Amino acid sequence: MSKTMDDTQSRLAHTNQRSSFEHKRRSLPLLVACLPLLLFIVTPILALLSRTSIAAMLAHIVEPEVAKAISLSISTSLITVVLTLIGGTPLAYLLARQRGRIWTLIDTLLDLPMVMPPAVAGIALLVAFGRRGVVGQYLDQLGLSLAFTPAAVVLAQTFVAAPYYVKSATTGFLAVERELEQAAMIDGAGSLRVFWLITLPLAWPALLGGAVMTWARALGEFGATIIFAGNFPGRTQTMPLAIYLGFEVQFEVALTLAVVLLVISFGMLAIVKWALMRR
Repeated sequence: MSKTMDDTQSRLAHTNQRSSFEHKRRSLPLLVACLPLLLFIVTPILALLSRTSIAAMLAHIVEPEVAKAISLSISTSLITVVLTLIGGTPLAYLLARQRGRIWTLIDTLLDLPMVMPPAVAGIALLVAFGRRGVVGQYLDQLGLSLAFTPAAVVLAQTFVAAPYYVKSATTGFLAVERELEQAAMIDGAGSLRVFWLITLPLAWPALLGGAVMTWARALGEFGATIIFAGNFPGRTQTMPLAIYLGFEVQFEVALTLAVVLLVISFGMLAIVKWALMRR
C-alpha cells in the first residue's frame, strides 16, 4: 500500500510539473505582448530615480520653500481624505442602495470631475467660490475669502479627488449581500448598527482602496489648484506646483520633489496592498 501511495504522489508531482510547464509556455506570448507597455511605464520611473542622488535630495528637502511645499501637500491631502470619508461614505451607501433617475443623474455628475480637464475644474471652482463667484460673493460679504488661500487647495483637491472614493465605496457597498443586512434587521438590529457591524466591515477593502486613490489624486493635483488657489510659495504652493516652478527655475528642486512624490505614493500603495493581502 505504501508503494501505491508513493506511485500516486509521484504521478501527481509529475502532473503538476507538466501543468506548470504548460502554463509558463502559454503565458510566454502574453508576456511578450505586454512587455512594450510595461517597459514604457517602468523606464521613466527608473530614469527619474537614477537622476537624483540621496545627498542631493536631502540637501533640497531642508530648503524652506521645498519643506513648506511638502508639508502643505501632505496636510491638505489628508484633510481632503477626511472630508471625503465624512461626506462620501453616506453618499456612496445611498448610491448603492437607492434606484431611480435622480440617483443615476447624481452618479453621472460624480463622473464629471474625473473626466473633465483639470483647468476646467479650476475655472468652475473660481466662478463658484471666487470673490465674485456665484457663492463666493456672499461668502465675501461675510468676510470669508476662499480663492487663493490654503482652503482653496483643499477644495480643489476634494473636487477632483473625492469622486474616486465615492465610486470605489459604491462598488464595495453593492458587493455586500442585502440578505445579510435584512437578516440582521429581522433579529432586531437598527439600520446604523447593521451598517457599522455588517456592511462597513464587509465593504472596507473597497473603501480603503478608494481612500488611497483619493489621497494619491489629491497629492498630485495640479490644474485646478493653480487656477483656483494660485502658486504662492509657503501659502498655496503644493509639491506639484513647486515642481512646475522648479522645472522653469531650478530643475534639481523639481527632480527632488518628483522623487519625493513618487516614493510617498509608492510606499502608501505598497502598504495598502500588503494589508489587503493579509486580510
